[in-house]
Amino acid sequence: MGEVLSQNEIDELLHALDKGELDVNDYKADGNEQKVKDYDFARPSKFSKEHLRTLEIIFEHYARLISTTLPAYLRIPTQVEVVNSEAISYSEFCNALSNPILLGLVDFQPLNGSIIVDLSANLGYAIIDRILGGTGETLEKKREFSEIELSLIEKVMVVCIHQMIEPWINVIEISPTLDRIETNSQFAQIIAPNEIIALITLNLKIGKVEGLYNICIPYICVEPIMDKLNTKYWYSTMKESNKQIYKDYIEKQITSSKIPIKAILGNSFISVRDFIHLQQGDIIKLDNKVDDPIEILVGNLRKFTAQPGIHNRNRAVKIDSIIGKEE
Repeated sequence: MGEVLSQNEIDELLHALDKGELDVNDYKADGNEQKVKDYDFARPSKFSKEHLRTLEIIFEHYARLISTTLPAYLRIPTQVEVVNSEAISYSEFCNALSNPILLGLVDFQPLNGSIIVDLSANLGYAIIDRILGGTGETLEKKREFSEIELSLIEKVMVVCIHQMIEPWINVIEISPTLDRIETNSQFAQIIAPNEIIALITLNLKIGKVEGLYNICIPYICVEPIMDKLNTKYWYSTMKESNKQIYKDYIEKQITSSKIPIKAILGNSFISVRDFIHLQQGDIIKLDNKVDDPIEILVGNLRKFTAQPGIHNRNRAVKIDSIIGKEE
């Protein structure tokens, strides 16, 4: 920023211009002069806007997964959205934390190093209240968390961390695991204070309680995959991976589907009176002969022809042919 002139200096400049002692053209800035941007060597810019935008896309997907997963555990409406992403030093992140805090140290395998998830204390109180049968209210006066309360929060945090696997699949297959929860930032010094981190801030609303859910990603952790953290690579791999994911999902759903299968031995028409008086040993004449193939219905569709028989003392059928669509 340039120096600010005093009123006396301004009056002297105006007086000199009036007398012709100064030429305005001498002070005009050169239009071709290149503008230089100051570079802070103490805070090198390791995360570009492209990297941060890709991280936002990843965690927008993550936010949608959390919005649908947490209600199943807490049985209360939950809303999650990404509000900001920025590159700052780790010391700035730690200095902005207030006690008590809930810091989850996550081993970000197969990448070297760990990331940190920071859950607001008021959200922690609401989660505990909800798990223990309350309505999900938070505490007006903050206090330290007990060991039992941390154990309950840990279970919910593990669920949230597990949801990171799918959003990262287009960049790298990760297996994040929660190492521990710290309530003091001094015990969560995973990197040097001057190291650069990407801070993704999510707004988490559980019922009527609202708070921030921060994800701290050190540069040294994602340095090996920085070339993949761009939207061009992310979108190019997203189509291929999505096809395989949907294919596997559809196959899994079809495999686990239960469909009734019926073997039709034959048909016969009898009167209601004969039906009412049926007894053991009575014979009903069918329209099929003994050596004629029978029809196999999958659901309500004619799919196979087969021969009836016995297999391992159980009634069974042997498939002879597949009935085509044209039939």
